[in-house]
Amino acid sequence: MSAKPFAERVLQWFDAHGRHDLPWQRPRSAYRVWVSEIMLQQTQVATVIPYFTRFMARFPDVATLAAAPLDDVLAHWSGLGYYARARNLHACAQGVANGLGGEFPRTVEGCLALPGIGRSTAGAIVSQAFDARAPILDGNVRRVLARHAALHGWPGTPAVSKAFWALAESRLPEARYADYTQALMDLGATCCTARRPQCLLCPVQEDCLARQQGSVASLPTPKPRRARPRKQAQVLVVENHDGEILLARRPQRGIWGGLWSLPVIMAGDAWPSGLDALQPFDNTPLTPIAHSFTHFDLQMDPVHLQGQPAVNDDLIWHAPTQALTLGLPAPIRRMIEQRVAHTAATTTPEAS
Repeated sequence: MSAKPFAERVLQWFDAHGRHDLPWQRPRSAYRVWVSEIMLQQTQVATVIPYFTRFMARFPDVATLAAAPLDDVLAHWSGLGYYARARNLHACAQGVANGLGGEFPRTVEGCLALPGIGRSTAGAIVSQAFDARAPILDGNVRRVLARHAALHGWPGTPAVSKAFWALAESRLPEARYADYTQALMDLGATCCTARRPQCLLCPVQEDCLARQQGSVASLPTPKPRRARPRKQAQVLVVENHDGEILLARRPQRGIWGGLWSLPVIMAGDAWPSGLDALQPFDNTPLTPIAHSFTHFDLQMDPVHLQGQPAVNDDLIWHAPTQALTLGLPAPIRRMIEQRVAHTAATTTPEAS
């Protein structure tokens, strides 16, 4: 006797074992689904949930997000990484609020016209928010489909990508598109995991070709490995006589785009004019920090300096504790926290 259709088995599994109480599911509005999908790119659910909750408390709807200063949005995103997502989120909110009357498009094509929304995110929005027929291909879903159909080849190539989208389209059910989308994501996240998949608990293990062929561990085909470059930089902890530290706004393009940061000088680059005459200041022991980006590793060595360089809109003084309320890159935040902790530990209360 042939197995039930793939989608039917996945939905039955979801009803019994899926995640039904994620914060973006109640209510499952287009705005909440969209924000969660952007946050979940390259980030696990457990990490996203507290960020999502705080974000919704500050920006409960698309109009509020569109009207907020970008600095405020980046501050609430700080720590999630991939900051272009936050900038695109803000731009997209303004497009929806100002150009679409506050309503998200109900089609994949309409969503694709908005900043920061790719094909999979567009499918997730319209399927989950509007229960419309649309496939998705996030990392979890791609893993499930690759293994079940034994689809080999790195998905980053056009031909393999096309094959994956055709496969995803062919597996869609005739109804319950919102639940099916969540079901596939849940199946990949909790059962068909990258390591130690629980094949015996999988609702589609009966006809999983990768399981039959013994290729579960090798699918989906990983991206060809390349040696990761290692770069070095100096991080300038510049302090004035009032104990304030100097913060520089990062360029919109490049790493940490648009965030506030301690000035970062990449190895081989000249120091900006006005900072090259600062005096060494060895009052605070700061630890070098290593940070990994998508395409390279960065070793950051702190240099503690003292002086009073001229400031402008993109170069400001801030008390260290107040600086921690801004949108900061995670490793820069850790470095400032070191500075704050050292000051607290060495400050002697005045005698009463």
